[in-house]
Amino acid sequence: MKTRITELFGIEHPIIQGGMHYVGFAELAAAVSNAGGLGIITGLTQKTPELLAKEIARCREMTDKPFGVNLTFLPTVSSPDYPGYIRAIIEGGVKVVETAGNNPQKVLPVLQGAGIKVIHKCTSVRHSLKAEAIGCDAVSVDGFECGGHPGEDDIPNFILLPRAAEELKIPFVASGGMADGRSLVAAMALGAEGMNMGTRFIATKEAPVHENVKQAIVAASELDTRLVMRPLRNTERVLRNAAVDRLLEKEKTLGAELKFEDIIEEVAGVYPKIMLEGTMDAGAWSCGMVAGLIHDVPTCKELIDRIMSEADAIIRQRLGGFLAA
Repeated sequence: MKTRITELFGIEHPIIQGGMHYVGFAELAAAVSNAGGLGIITGLTQKTPELLAKEIARCREMTDKPFGVNLTFLPTVSSPDYPGYIRAIIEGGVKVVETAGNNPQKVLPVLQGAGIKVIHKCTSVRHSLKAEAIGCDAVSVDGFECGGHPGEDDIPNFILLPRAAEELKIPFVASGGMADGRSLVAAMALGAEGMNMGTRFIATKEAPVHENVKQAIVAASELDTRLVMRPLRNTERVLRNAAVDRLLEKEKTLGAELKFEDIIEEVAGVYPKIMLEGTMDAGAWSCGMVAGLIHDVPTCKELIDRIMSEADAIIRQRLGGFLAA
C-alpha cells in the first residue's frame, strides 16, 4: 500500500508504532520496522543521551529498515538534555523523529538540516495547522479515544480526522482507537494516510514489557479506561486499577484544591514498576479505549500482516461489493 506516509518515511506499510514510555525500546522498534512499519524508540525513557545512543545502535543491529525516535518536549523546571538527545539521534543516523508535547519549532532546523523527517503529535486541528506552519513534515492526529494525553477538547476521531483532512496540506496519520485492518481503512476513508498504534503494539510478543501488562490489555474492555488529571488540565487516559481509583477519589474530594503533589504517589515514577516488574496496581499507566478490540498477543509481523490483509479484503471485497450492488 502506497501513501504519502509510506513515501515520506521509506516504509512498506502505513503503520507507525508510537513512542511509549518504558515500552519503546529497541526490540519493539526493530520488530515493527522489520515487519514493514515504522518502529519508534522512546527517547526520554533512556535517562541520558549516551544511553539513547546505545539504544539506537542496538536497534540498528536488529534491523536495516527505517526506524525513528520519539522526543517529547516536557514543560518541566529541570529540562532534559535535549541538545544531547538530538545529537545522539543525528549521530545515530536516525531519519525520522516523532515529536510530542511542547512546540518543536526550535529543533526543526537542526533535525531537518540533518535530513530527518519530523512528525508531530497533535490532539486538535489548530495544533496540527501550527505544526504544518512551522514546517513539520507530517502530523499524528490523536483523537479523544487515545491512550495517554488526548488534550482537552474531547473530539473523537470520526470528527477530528475529516476536519484535519479539510485543513491540512501535509500528510497525517490517525492515532487513537487504531487496532486492525478496519481501523486503517476507516482512517484512510476519513482522510488520513496511515495510522499510529500505541496500545495495540504493547500487546505483542516483542514488546519488552511484563506479561501482566499484555494480559491486562487483552482482558480489558472498551469500558475499562479512565481519564485522570483532568482538573490539572493535563488529562491522561489510563487503564483502571486500584491506584487509578484512589487517584480519582482524591480528585473528587479535593476538587479545585487539587495539586500535582496530592497525586504524585499514583503518577510519578510508576512506569518501571508496571512495565518492567508487572506490578499492575503501582500507579496510573496510559492505555487507550482500543483495549476493547485487542484479543491476542501476536508477533509484530503477524499483527501487521493481518492488518494489511484485512484492509485489502475490506477495500477489494466488502466495499467493492457495495459498489457492484
